[in-house]
Amino acid sequence: MGSLMVPQQQFDDTVAYGFQASTNWHQGSITARDREGASGQLKSTVQDCKWAFSVDPIVGWGDVGGRQRSTAGWLAAVPVLFEPHWQVLMAHGLASGWIEWGGERYTFKGAAAYAEKNWGGGFPSKWCWVQCNTFEGSEGTSVTTVGARRGLLNLPGVQEDVGLIGIHHQGKFYELSPKDSTVSWDVDPWGRWVIEASNDEYEAVVTATCDAEAGTPLRAPTADAGLAPFCKDSFAGEVRVQVWRTGSRQIVDDVDPIVDVRSEGKSGAVEVGGGPWFDGWKTRAKMAEPVRRLLNLPVDIEGLADFLPAQLKPPGY
Repeated sequence: MGSLMVPQQQFDDTVAYGFQASTNWHQGSITARDREGASGQLKSTVQDCKWAFSVDPIVGWGDVGGRQRSTAGWLAAVPVLFEPHWQVLMAHGLASGWIEWGGERYTFKGAAAYAEKNWGGGFPSKWCWVQCNTFEGSEGTSVTTVGARRGLLNLPGVQEDVGLIGIHHQGKFYELSPKDSTVSWDVDPWGRWVIEASNDEYEAVVTATCDAEAGTPLRAPTADAGLAPFCKDSFAGEVRVQVWRTGSRQIVDDVDPIVDVRSEGKSGAVEVGGGPWFDGWKTRAKMAEPVRRLLNLPVDIEGLADFLPAQLKPPGY
C-alpha cells in the first residue's frame, strides 16, 4: 500500500474528503452524512473530522522482535473456514500528530496505538472485546482479548464460540488461543468483563469494568442489515491482567502471579456487540473438530506470505 500513498501536503491540497493509511502514516478528512447508506437512529455529534498522525509500531502479534504471527492460528489468515476473519496487526505502537474533531484540534505525541483488521460479510453475531496498552509502571505491556460467536464454513446457522487472550509483557508474548487453550468468559450486557484462559503452561485472567454512562453506541457491518447500530464501546475501562503458571493458583493460596498489572486509571478499551444482550453472556469456548487439529498442524503461513506478491498475501501480511 505504501506505493499508493501521496505526500502529506499534496494530499491536503488535492483531496477534499477521503483518507490514506499505511503502517506508519494516517491522514484524512471526512464529513458526517447522517443515515446515508446506513440504518439506525444514531446521530453524529460533530459534522467534520480531520487527522494526520504518524505511527511507530512496537510489536505486532507475536514475539517482540519476531515476525508477525497469524492471530489465533494459521487458518484464521486464510479466507475459507471462518466468518468473519480477524487479525491483530499492531498490539502496541506510539502515535504522534493531531486530530480535529468538530473544529477543535487535539495534538499528541507518543500516544499508545493499536490496530486490527476485520473482513468478511459481517461482524460476529455476538462478541465481547477488551484491549489496553497503558499499564501502571509497566511500559510496553499490552493485552487484547476477545470472545465471539462466529460463523463456520459459511453454512447458514452453523456457529461456534471462540476466544483468546494475547499479552505482551517485559519482552514475552503469552498467547492463549483456541488451538491449545481453554477459554471462557462471563460478561455483562455492559460494565463488566471477565475472560479467562489456560493451557499446559499458563493461566490468564483479564478483568475490566466501565461506568454505566461511559458507553457509546456504534455502527458495525452486519450480514443482513448493512452498517447498523450493533455494538457499544468505551475507552474509559479499568483493566487488570494476571498470569500464573498453570496449576500454581491451586497449589498455594495467594500465590503471586508472574504478571499482575492494572491500567493507568480508566484507559482501557472495552466493547460488547451483536446480540441482542438481554442478559449476561457466560460460556466456555468450544472450537469444532477437526478445525482445532488443523490449527495445530505445522503450517508456516507467515513464511509462505514472505514469498507471495502483495496481491496474493493473506489480509494482515
